Amino acid sequence: MSAATNSGIKRSRRHIGDHPLPWLLPLILLLVTFTIYPFFYNVWLSFHEFAPLSRSLEYVGLQNWSQLLGDTRFWQSLSITLAYFVVALTLELVIGMCIALLLDADEPGFGLLRALLTMNLVIPPAIVGYMYLLMEDPQFGVISFVLQMFGLVDTSTPILSSPSLALAGVLLAEIWQWTPFMVLILLAGLRSLPTEPYEAAMIDGASAFQTFWRLTLPMMWKVIAIAVLIRGIDLFRVFDYVFVMTSGGPGTATYTLSYYSWQQTFSFIKWGYGATLSLVTLIIVLVVANIFVKFAKVRW
Repeated sequence: MSAATNSGIKRSRRHIGDHPLPWLLPLILLLVTFTIYPFFYNVWLSFHEFAPLSRSLEYVGLQNWSQLLGDTRFWQSLSITLAYFVVALTLELVIGMCIALLLDADEPGFGLLRALLTMNLVIPPAIVGYMYLLMEDPQFGVISFVLQMFGLVDTSTPILSSPSLALAGVLLAEIWQWTPFMVLILLAGLRSLPTEPYEAAMIDGASAFQTFWRLTLPMMWKVIAIAVLIRGIDLFRVFDYVFVMTSGGPGTATYTLSYYSWQQTFSFIKWGYGATLSLVTLIIVLVVANIFVKFAKVRW
């Protein structure tokens, strides 16, 4: 083979291997197809509305946005979403930290326990919703049976049919499935902490609570902030559990923003208003997330 041919092959391989575009092109196409185009189409759709008579989209200007401000159902769903967000995130963080502290050991069997935590995460949320729908059934559900045994509820007030209990029933499924996610992140942070500060604290006679409050929490702050950020974004768009377990009921007791947006879009065929609701949800998530990032002093 001639030197010119060898030089051409090397040049071709170098061009293919070093140039980033051939490797980035599939990712760019996926990003444009499933993220950028849907976003701008949603923005365009928020200024239009589907007209059933003409079966076409008609330009309505700012009508959807002005309707949003006076929509009491929107404000109610926003308050329910915020309540769901705060309760679920707080309980998942607290319970997750407690479990992570218990599993932060090298004793035999703890590795298996840490591996078993991932099982919850691979179950589709819709399946978990159906599981808890059955477990909270007033006639044969195990959760309802236990609560009835302690006199907390009775058959006349089913969990998912009671306006005061329905949201808590949905939260049970959420917390059961996603607390292990917090455990795994927090446990990874605990396992990476240096041992020297703890040895010094033990020599100084610090109690377990003092060690946790003055050493573990400050050193874990960045990890906790990342875990809260990831779960917080996901919690704000909760849909699966509500759709499967309550369909927003009883009444509007479990209406979340995502469910309300879905209902307007696919049940009432208000595509423009549904797009507006989804954009408002995105704006709220971005604002809250950026405020939290600035407060927690972490980087995207």
